[in-house]
Amino acid sequence: MKKVIVIVTLFAIAVTSVSWANSRTASKPEVNGLLGLIPIPANNPQTPAKISLGKQLFFDTRLSSNDTVSCATCHNPAEYWADRTPVSAGVVHRLGKRNTPTILNAGYSVPQFWDGRAVYLEKQAVGPVANPLEMDLPMPDLIARLNAIPGYRSQFISVFGTEANENNIAMAIASFERTIVNGNSPYDEYLRGNKKAMSKSALRGMKLFSGKGGCSDCHSGPYFSDSDYHNLGIGYKNGHYLDVGRYDVTKNPKDMGAFKTPTLRNAAMTPPYMHDGSEKTLMDVINLYVRGGIPNPHLDPKIKPLHLTNAEKTDLVAFIKSLTGKPVLVSPPQLPKSYTGQEDRFMTRYNSILQP
Repeated sequence: MKKVIVIVTLFAIAVTSVSWANSRTASKPEVNGLLGLIPIPANNPQTPAKISLGKQLFFDTRLSSNDTVSCATCHNPAEYWADRTPVSAGVVHRLGKRNTPTILNAGYSVPQFWDGRAVYLEKQAVGPVANPLEMDLPMPDLIARLNAIPGYRSQFISVFGTEANENNIAMAIASFERTIVNGNSPYDEYLRGNKKAMSKSALRGMKLFSGKGGCSDCHSGPYFSDSDYHNLGIGYKNGHYLDVGRYDVTKNPKDMGAFKTPTLRNAAMTPPYMHDGSEKTLMDVINLYVRGGIPNPHLDPKIKPLHLTNAEKTDLVAFIKSLTGKPVLVSPPQLPKSYTGQEDRFMTRYNSILQP
């Protein structure tokens, strides 16, 4: 057990001091358990006013074309900042293509999205706004909306020295998202010395996780993700990939059907699983690995059949559940009053989609 503690601690130090060598932390950074300091890009330092602005934007449905969808609609605080559906519904109930990951501790993830098309939260934060399956609001229209709302315009000028634009909208939302962290799971408490924090089943599962199960090969470090991409065969049917994953970003054949390794922290609270939400439970996921994934031409060589008993699978589930931290709940903010006399001009083009 001492060896495990040393490895995890060293990894936490490495993430903070190497991977983010060009970053800085907030003036009063929060140490988030084994995860360490939340990494902050040097060009977007945390400030209370910026975080407050980002929180307002995160909960504001006016970031969608028909004023019905906010970031919090799919990243629901009551659902551990995720969405318990295979894929989320955007404006007029249009369904997205991929499962919504939690933003809880997402500030530790580099890169963002299932296919890694965005490196930092700043690029992730505004991606859904213009997506026609999500919020469906072109960025120029969002900028015009926000600058027409006196309360928002004054805040942007105060925080950034300029009116709202794509860059500072992203910076504000990302700053708020970086405050959504929890590193207080039973697993963390156990490694801090509380030997009663984890059940006997979870402790057996922890040994399986890094041993016979081989889970730690990809779900590594205190974030429980190698931030790399792996093909498990999910979505491969009749010789075709329903979603090509990372390949769509790199066009490299080795990335065909590969997706980023998700964190396992809080995973017990964010079903369903995989990029398409096709696995309903943690046991379903483990059974997929036991089968050796789904055969396809680009199956990751790390994915091989596992010979686990039912009791061992139960222990693995218990360990993953021990990675669940306390919920992070926030009260929705008071939002600036809506547009002043210019609302019709901004909304006319969107009203048609509300018609049956």
